[in-house]
Amino acid sequence: MRTGDSSLPLVTIHYAQTLDGRIATCTGQSQWVSGDASLELAHRLRASHEAIMVGVGTVIADNPRLTVRLTEGRSPRRIILDSRLRLPLDSLVLTDGAAETLVATTIGAHPERVRALCETGAEILMVSQDAQGRVDLSELLCRLGALGIASVLIEGGRGIITSALRGRLFSRLVICIAPKIIGKGVEAVGDLNIRSLTDALTFARTTYTPLGGDIIFDGELQPAYQLQHR
Repeated sequence: MRTGDSSLPLVTIHYAQTLDGRIATCTGQSQWVSGDASLELAHRLRASHEAIMVGVGTVIADNPRLTVRLTEGRSPRRIILDSRLRLPLDSLVLTDGAAETLVATTIGAHPERVRALCETGAEILMVSQDAQGRVDLSELLCRLGALGIASVLIEGGRGIITSALRGRLFSRLVICIAPKIIGKGVEAVGDLNIRSLTDALTFARTTYTPLGGDIIFDGELQPAYQLQHR
């Protein structure tokens, strides 16, 4: 466990969704919601951030590499949120050697699983649990800042996206909206505990850009980044 004080990282949330707000079908299929041009954008966003963050469910479902391949640039450090250390030891993020991988878990993680993950070369970072027993995202971001990580790209899944939006733990939101409707499926965002429109998240300096058949929303949270005020 590491401690220390530093500047908080700038956080961008990025994901692709259908017109009806789904990031996957009811069977969990998410490859690929968006088109090729939007995938290239995703890799440009990866290249412009020092770290990329996903939940362990995304790794289990898709076994992604989370690296930069469709554009020039360095692959970011990979951060996997895994409160119960379910990450398979043969996951590409542990075996491909393409970038460093940090697994964020809770202080109640089983020592044998911690040891097994360390043997793969992954770094383990233990943080407090939130009210649901998951990795406390606000504390994790503070800890990443203490490690000198200046920028983090959150790519999903739904749980992390929802936590970051609910806590206003981000500064920029980039959504790829694909011209598809699938009906029942995995919603991009869960309950944000917003009961009044006056409490809705609003954005400044927004753009809506056509890209290969998709529409890209890009906006900055207004008011700006809230973590330091919590």
